[in-house]
Amino acid sequence: MPRFPDVSPALAAVEGAVFTRLPAASIARAAARFPLHVGDTWLEPPPGCRMQDLAAAEYPGLHRYASPRGMPDLLEAVARRVGARSGVDTAASDVLITAGATGGLAAAVGATVQPGEEVLLLAPYWPLIPGIVRCFHGVPVPVPVIGTVDSAEAAVALLARARTERTVAVYFGSPNNPTGRMLPPDWIAALAAWSAQHGLWILADEVYEDSVFTGSHVYARSLAPERTFAAHSFSKAFGMAGNRCGYVVGPRDHLASLGKVTLHSFYSTPTASQVAALRALDGRADAWLEEAHTHYREAGMRAARRLGMPEPEGSTFLFIDVGAHLGPPGLAGFLADCAARGLLLAPGPSFGPYPTHVRLCYTCCPPDVVDQGVEVLASLLGR
Repeated sequence: MPRFPDVSPALAAVEGAVFTRLPAASIARAAARFPLHVGDTWLEPPPGCRMQDLAAAEYPGLHRYASPRGMPDLLEAVARRVGARSGVDTAASDVLITAGATGGLAAAVGATVQPGEEVLLLAPYWPLIPGIVRCFHGVPVPVPVIGTVDSAEAAVALLARARTERTVAVYFGSPNNPTGRMLPPDWIAALAAWSAQHGLWILADEVYEDSVFTGSHVYARSLAPERTFAAHSFSKAFGMAGNRCGYVVGPRDHLASLGKVTLHSFYSTPTASQVAALRALDGRADAWLEEAHTHYREAGMRAARRLGMPEPEGSTFLFIDVGAHLGPPGLAGFLADCAARGLLLAPGPSFGPYPTHVRLCYTCCPPDVVDQGVEVLASLLGR
């Protein structure tokens, strides 16, 4: 048990940096040129949905606390959006507005995981999820699935091998960060059925639902609404990462528990961010979304072709195995070589047991900057 000057030992295993582990000087030198390591967009939010578009005279209480559950109008708008997209009857009482999807997933973990209990993480995974599990004194269990097996049956078999009597939940993201792959519909159906068979919660990371390039996205709640907490984000869909506004949707009888986590951590999502999100859902962002989707898809396809990789199916990333080009310093040396040329990439180990991979985000800079950064990587890979 920690006593001064010690702190919680659970935090010792939590990464302090997940997008780069390079020295600060290397980061500073590279960041001004090709910073392709953080998942973001170079686009400003849709016109009419930016902070300069909001006025306290039009929105009384703009600078006051919002309801901890979320603004009633935004809850209703989100419920309509989710219901229409997923085909699941969704009411405002099924929705909790959170400080980004990060806050939503943290609330779901806090409400479902007790100390020492395990969460199976389909890997590669979003790099913050293991730290979130550890912060609530749970145990993240990586299960390399995406890119490892090619059938729903094989994926379930890997999860079954990893499950113990302490397992309480399974986490997966689709469209996937970092691989750019979509989980096939039969995979998600099999995961939902297997989770129901073993009494597990499902934590579905669906923040890239608006960045689907191939096929269609299957919403986990459409298959297992009674046990699924699905996280969504205005950050990725509408270029509002700095606003910190997202939401989690799940069984209404349990959302009060998630609300306790958010109430006692960040209390309520920033009011101005919720107003901007509400405006984004009233139709004024539709043309922007279509244009952004085209930009993202073209940038991803162009980067994949230049690097000789399969084209991304969704999300905003490529996950690249550079193992054949690693010298004795290993991945750290390769990332340092990239940084010396002005290119920052995220290290594969942040996404699971991937010591020879790097992740590239092709939307975080204007297309010409991304193209130049991709050229740097291609030259290092001899492509």
